[in-house]
Amino acid sequence: MASGPWRRKKDWPRQFMLVSFGLAHRLDSPRVAMASEPYPCRWTHHVLVEQKEQINAELLSWIDEAYRLSAEK
Repeated sequence: MASGPWRRKKDWPRQFMLVSFGLAHRLDSPRVAMASEPYPCRWTHHVLVEQKEQINAELLSWIDEAYRLSAEK
């Protein structure tokens, strides 16, 4: 999914990687920096990753879910 370009928000870290993915539902997680519903039942989520440890099972499960959703469409 392509998105952006992004401007760093004031409260965001100085350096980060922005991971964006789409799901059929909105995630309720403090890790989600931004979420929007551009189409009905299609939520775009943006997660900031500052450290490699943040690329963990939780984030990978969301990416896997997004991959499976995109394969259905």
